[in-house]
Formats: sequence, structure tokens, C-alpha cells
Amino acid sequence: MANTAHLVRRQSSQNLNPQRSLDRLEMKELRGRLVVENGNNSMSNSYGATNVAFDDSSPNTKVSVKIVRKRTLQDGANSECKEPLKGPDKDKKCEVVPKGAKNNKEGDGGPNGSFKNKDKCQVAIKYVAKTSECKVSLKGESKQGGKGGGSKLGSGEGKQVFRPESGEEERESWDSKLTFLLATVGYAVGLGNVWRFPYLAQKNGGGAFLIPYFVMLAIEGIPIFYLELAIGQRLRKGAIGVWNQVSPYLGGIGISSAVVSFNVALYYNTIIAWCLFYFVQSFQSELPWATCPNVYFENGSYAVEPECVTSTPTQYFWYRTTLMVSEDINTPQLFNWKIALSLAVAWILVYMCMIKGIASSGKVVYVTATFPYIVLIIFFFRGVTLRGMSDGLKHLFTPKWYMLKEPVVWLEAGTQIFFSLGLAFGGLIAFSSYNPVNNNCYRDAIMVSLTNCFTSMFAGIVVFSIIGFKATMIYERCLDDRNATLMSLFGTSALEPTALPPEGSPITIQNVNGSLETIFMPVLPECDLQKELDNSGSGTGLAFIIFTEAINQFPGAQFWSILFFLMLFTLGIDSQFGTLEGVVTSIVDMKLFPNLRKEILTGVICLICCGISMGFAHGAGSYVFVLFDNFSGNFPLLIIAFFECIGVSYVYGLKRFADDIELMTGKRPGLYWLICWKYLSPLAMLSILVASIVEIAMDGSGYPAWVASKGTSERHEWPVWALILIAFLVLISVLWIPVVALCRACGVVIIDDNDKAWFPAEDLREFHGIVPHTVTASEKMLFCIREDGTEGFCCPTGGTDEDDT
Repeated sequence: MANTAHLVRRQSSQNLNPQRSLDRLEMKELRGRLVVENGNNSMSNSYGATNVAFDDSSPNTKVSVKIVRKRTLQDGANSECKEPLKGPDKDKKCEVVPKGAKNNKEGDGGPNGSFKNKDKCQVAIKYVAKTSECKVSLKGESKQGGKGGGSKLGSGEGKQVFRPESGEEERESWDSKLTFLLATVGYAVGLGNVWRFPYLAQKNGGGAFLIPYFVMLAIEGIPIFYLELAIGQRLRKGAIGVWNQVSPYLGGIGISSAVVSFNVALYYNTIIAWCLFYFVQSFQSELPWATCPNVYFENGSYAVEPECVTSTPTQYFWYRTTLMVSEDINTPQLFNWKIALSLAVAWILVYMCMIKGIASSGKVVYVTATFPYIVLIIFFFRGVTLRGMSDGLKHLFTPKWYMLKEPVVWLEAGTQIFFSLGLAFGGLIAFSSYNPVNNNCYRDAIMVSLTNCFTSMFAGIVVFSIIGFKATMIYERCLDDRNATLMSLFGTSALEPTALPPEGSPITIQNVNGSLETIFMPVLPECDLQKELDNSGSGTGLAFIIFTEAINQFPGAQFWSILFFLMLFTLGIDSQFGTLEGVVTSIVDMKLFPNLRKEILTGVICLICCGISMGFAHGAGSYVFVLFDNFSGNFPLLIIAFFECIGVSYVYGLKRFADDIELMTGKRPGLYWLICWKYLSPLAMLSILVASIVEIAMDGSGYPAWVASKGTSERHEWPVWALILIAFLVLISVLWIPVVALCRACGVVIIDDNDKAWFPAEDLREFHGIVPHTVTASEKMLFCIREDGTEGFCCPTGGTDEDDT
């Protein structure tokens, strides 16, 4: 069972006593198609190396298959059970009767062969006539999935049913490799890819920004992404269980990840609520942010809203209609019932998608992870046909090499890589814990990380092709207004700026009737295409102001608005799945509420989050949102990821971790990955953390407050109570790391989860054909690995768990 149990959909977590049968090993190496008994005659593919939809076997397998098949066929009909039987059946044997033998009985294998005493054997093998493949049935499992007198293997249908032993828990697993990849891509690819990366690129050197971006991806992004997928798949628990098993002193890392995920989920769903509100508004016959509204007076007259005139229609709709924004964070004013209702709907949708855990969210991601790409492709073909597209793309990708000398460019590149991949939240660890133990997590890490980065660049092309169009339209409209003014004053618009009188100076003009009139030189609009391109904005400003203004210029603007905000909704909600999954999985693994079903626990968490998130549904809610966005995740996540690298490299043991990856994937991680985990990645995160703290200390921190009279935003400093809230958000997240370690040192146990997850090390070693690794000279020098396999500056807290297999 140890060799095949991880290939089925339900998996155990502890104290398995696997029975290493050569027949089962042969079956696995032949990659026979196993199925899970589901209570009827239908078969469902399992998710594992033997499933053709998920083939992660090593090259060594292909060589061993030929040898095993030859030996299997030579064994003939009198094959004995490879494992000794227990109890009263210990002296009995099973044999396989080849096709054509006599005394075939009903249920004994049909025309292809029969089994004698098959109900007494723990594993029965049937040879399929033409393919020489083996199909397996476990002892005592009838065709209906219950215990009976034997397993029916008629009609060429092989079945395997895995049941965990008494007292063991079952763990969910993904339906297929595609489901896992879509869920992980959906989690990693989020709103930041669309509304933050393009802004950072044009701000920090255009095309030159790609150099620090990919450098930080190589030394920070992919290595930590790979580390989290591998450690979750190896230890088969959520973030809390994983780091507690690495070392009881590091259990606080998992709690910190869960707390950060909870805090981020609170405000992240607010963005989803805003997208839902705009999505619904897009179905009106005229987009409500296309024109300024009117103000009606008691005498029946009306005028255009002054606040909208001083700003723009899109700004007015965002700040006044949607947010009902107050003048600062200290004056919340009215409760915003429209956003409150949108928040409630958003949380209900999240819960409905996660009600069955990955079983339900795994189905939803087929839509939420693919739909944004469909919309981006549609917008791409629309954008490349627009006037001014080339100006936008030149502005985005024209390299400014001198910017590479600025430390802030490298800081923002590293920060964007870190947060766009969703590192240190615990979601990646939770997702990978549902994978089979032989999943190729290395390939997944490379694939998802590169997909995330190329999505950012593709989104940048789409966004700036449309921003280029918007900037060109505004620039041309400005020129038309300027020329019309000059024509009315001087009869021509072909005047150099130096030939014009100063603004505000008196000038004399001749009217049509010949009379002379003295007027003051009006203020002419300043038309600057580069300035309009620079005014691209980021975050909510890009999505709800800049992009909506561009969509207003499209024919059929309602259609494009519906597509755009539906895309933002799907980008946000599947990232929310991974964020909340990190919270739920951690609580489940801690067994805080052992009698509470997971769907009820998920509902309680969503209900609590919904109640707290109502704090964003008032006039100052957008300012509180900025506070959470800037501080609930940034610093804590950097600290958590730093300790993740320290925990794996210096506590769990780098060699031990490399051995585990080799067992799971059949390939040992190279020196590059080991160097990143032990040196480069921790150094990069520590540098980003220190640089961020220095930047805040030098420049201070504030929030943009909307000034209605000016139609623009001004920077305000955080009040004292907000600074206290900032300190609370950071400390409540990171203090768990030292607190748990100190409590453990004092003998106080906070996390009582010492159950080791099932991991068939010996079977994986035989399956992949792995030989003991010889420590190289480079490893001795770089990682202080000794001849006996121990490491300098390393304190492993237990054995390799291979005895548990």
C-alpha cells in the first residue's frame, strides 16, 4: 500500500505500515491505470504517476519497465503473494490461472483469467491478455466498495480502493494535474499583474526595468516558490503543520502565514466588491462615469456638478458615487450600503466556491484562471488597432538605462516579484500538500512562475496600448481647444509659443464690426503627450479611473466595461481562494475544532471576514484599505519568507531537503537552487526589508486624501490611532515566530501536532532508481556538508522519517 496509496484520491496522514509487495511495485512501474472505487460500476481516473493525465515518472522508470514486465511474465500462473498473510490465512497462498484454464468461476476474473483464494490475498494480480499490464484489487473490497468475499475483476476492469487504517485521517487531493496548475496559476496571477506591473515598468526605466525584474525572479521568486511547493508536498500539511514538523521552534512561521492571509483576505475581497459594483453598473444604457451628473435646484434649474467639473467624470464616479469618500481618515461620515451589499455578495460567492475545499474551488478555477487570458487577448487585438497604441508601447518599453543605478528600482522589482507570486502566505504550501508525493514540483515551480511573469508583461502591453490611445485622444483634444482659442483671438493657430503675449496680459483685438476691444490673454491649455502617458497611475487608480476613461472612448463601451470588470473579478477571486485556503488548511491541521466539518469552518471564517470587512464600507473605508494594503502584508511576508529559507536551510537541513526532492521528482536540485535557498534568497529578502524600512523612515508614510474642491488627491499623514493599527497589524503577524519558539524553549506547547505525514521514501527510491548521493567537493565547501551527511550550522530535529514508511 505504501507504494500505491498516494496515487488515489484519498490519502492517509500518519502511521501507515506499508506492505512492499514486488507485485505492487511492478504494477506501479508498469504504470497501470488505477481507479478508485466510487460505489458503482463506473471508474474514475486516479491522480498520480499511474494516471496518464499526470505522468511525472523519471527516465529510469522507462528502463525498469521492460525488465519488470519480462520477469512478471516469466513468473507464470503460480505466483505467490509477495507479502506474508496474517491471522488464520497466514499459511495460504494465491495463484493466478492463465487465460483458458479450467474451473473459472463467476467473479474470478472472467475470460482473461481467474484467481484462486483471491479473498485470502492482500494483493491479487491479473494479467491482461494483449497488453501484459497488471491491474490490482485490495483484499476484502467488493465491487461495491464494501468489505466482502473478494474483488471482482471481470470485463478487464481493474480496481484499487485505498482505505486508511483505523484512527487515521484522509486528506484531499486534486482531481488532476491540470486542476492543480490552474489553481496555482490563478492564485499567483492576480490584480497586481494587471494594475501594478505596467506602472512600475514605465516608472522605473521602461524596458530596462526587465533586467532587475528577471534577476530578482531568478534569485528570489522561483527559488522560494519551488521551496514552498516542495516542503508542502513532502510534509503533506498546511503551513502550520509543515513548519511545526520542520522544528517545533518554527511553528510560529505557519501561524504568522495564517494571520497574514486572514488580514489580506479582509481587504482583498473589498477589491472584488468594487469590481462587482462596476460590473453591475456597466449594464446601463449609458455608462454612469461617461459624463458629469447634474445638480438640480428648488426652482427647477440645474447645473453640472461642480466637483465633477474640477476633476473628471471617472474620478467623480469613483470617489463620490462608489466610495462616498470623506475628506480624511478621521471622518468616516455615512455608511456606504452599496459597497456593503457588494461585499456581502463577494463573500457569499467566495464561500460557495470554497464550500467543498479544493473539490469545489478546483472546478471553479477552470473558469476563473482561464477567463482573464481570454479577455486580455480580446483587449490586445482591440488595443493594437487603436490610434496612439505605438506611443503607449514606446513609453512602456523604451529603456532608460541610467535608472538601473537607482537602488529603488531594484527594490521595487524585488517587491513586485515577491508579492505577485503570492509567496509566504501559506497558500502554496496548502495547495502542494494535496499533490501526490511523486509530483514534479520543480517543473510546476518553473512553469507557474514564468507564466506569472509573462502574464505581467502581456498585461503591460494591453494596458499601455489602451493608455496610449487615451493619452493621444486627450492630447489631440487639447490641441483642438488651444487652436480654437488662438483662432478666435488672432485669426490663426500657427503661432509659436514665444510669439504669444504672456498669460494674463492685456491685448487689443478687433471685432468683426471693426471696433477695438481690450481683453486679457487667456490661459492656454498645456498640451503634452508625454505628461499624459506618465499619468498612467497604478492600483485602483488605473483600474477604476484611467482604464474606465479609455473605455469611454470605445464604440460599444458597455461591452468592453463588462469584459474588463469581469476579468478583474475572476483575477481577484481565484487569488482569494489560495489566500483563504492557507487559513482554513492551517486551522484544520492544528485540529483546533476537530468535530467541525471543513465546510462549516470555511463558512464561519467567511462570515467573520465579511463582518470585519464592513469597516471598508464607509467614507473613510478607502483610506483604511490603503493602510491594510501597505502594511498588513508587506513587512510580515518578507520576514516570514526569510525565516522559511532559514528553517529549511539551517534547521531542516539542506542536504535532507535535497534528498526529499530527489525522492519526489527523481532528480536532485542543482547547486544553484541550494545556493539560493541558503544564501541568495535570504539576503535578497533581508535587503528589501531593510531598504523598505529605511525608505519609510526617510520619506515618512501617508495616504492620498481626496480634495473635492480641487478635484485631486493630496498626501495626508497617518493619525496616531492609524499608526497604532499599523503596528498592531505588523506585530500580530510576526510576533508568533519568536513567541512560539520561546514558549517551546520554556516547555509550553502551543502547537500540539507531532503526527508525521505518510511518505513512502523506500518505495520512491526504488521507483526512481535512486542511489545514495555522494557529497561533492562543492557541497562540502559551500554548505559545510560533512562526509557522514551532517551539515555545519544545521540542527536537524529528527530522523528522515523513512522509518515511517
